[in-house]
Amino acid sequence: MWFKQASIWRLPDVSKLTDIKLLNQYLSKVRFTPVTDMAWDSIGFIPFTSTSAPNDTYALKIQDTIRINLKKEEKVLTSSMIRGVLDERVALIEQQESRKVGRKEKAEIKEAIIDELLPRALTKISTIEAIIDLKNSLLIVNSAVPTTAELMLTHLRQALCVLKATPPNTQVGLSKLMTEWLLDGKAPDYFELDADCELKGLGDSAPTIRASNQILTDDGIINHARDGKVVTQLGLCWHNRVRFIFTQNFTLKRIQFLDVIQEEIAQEANDYEHARNASQLLMADTLSNVIHELADLAGGWLSCEEN
Repeated sequence: MWFKQASIWRLPDVSKLTDIKLLNQYLSKVRFTPVTDMAWDSIGFIPFTSTSAPNDTYALKIQDTIRINLKKEEKVLTSSMIRGVLDERVALIEQQESRKVGRKEKAEIKEAIIDELLPRALTKISTIEAIIDLKNSLLIVNSAVPTTAELMLTHLRQALCVLKATPPNTQVGLSKLMTEWLLDGKAPDYFELDADCELKGLGDSAPTIRASNQILTDDGIINHARDGKVVTQLGLCWHNRVRFIFTQNFTLKRIQFLDVIQEEIAQEANDYEHARNASQLLMADTLSNVIHELADLAGGWLSCEEN
């Protein structure tokens, strides 16, 4: 229900997302179907189960927020598993026929092994969640892994045919900004330094320093920045409502919504659906405010032309 990570895209035009009936139709065309015997994976949108919504609700709209879920089922068939069977079969052929198996024949045997094992392979299922904030024109995906988050954007574009989305690039570099905050010993406005930090030296082979559950104002940590290392991740707390790790790529990791938010939900909701809807609104509002305040501190967003 509550996002633990956040990858962000800005949506310059949300007009194709505002008609919820039409959006549900678009998403249903890219709906999830179980992976077939000879396929490696299957991915698509899944509907929400709700007593108050029809079965084809692929986009759950609560006021100016829309929640969507993408399901992925993939076969677990690793290269080491395939290689083990391949080595056995090659060894058997070479022993029985007293000859070497060439590269082309080995590739053909490998393909045959994959065709044989794929229908019987176990599958791994995962879900990718996202919130579309229509008011603030943001797509927020519950993942800090770029390839995973981009799956959501790719399939949303596939469903809509066209969707312009721009990365969250700012006028001021985020490493520069976070390094300044660490050197100052404080974060500006409604942000506070938390207890985690990552610093990197310049150059590909430069060391990485990670501090976890530490007092970030201690000289032992700040001295790394004084020596020229730059901050790539920084723990922050906002309004005593949410804490997270902010990264140089404008992703939020290890998000924790604090007790004050949980208490607000508990007061408003009397069943699962009310709690889900209330948390969707409050989570979207909180994350959007955090995102825009961080962007403002970094000089604002780059324009679409500058991205």
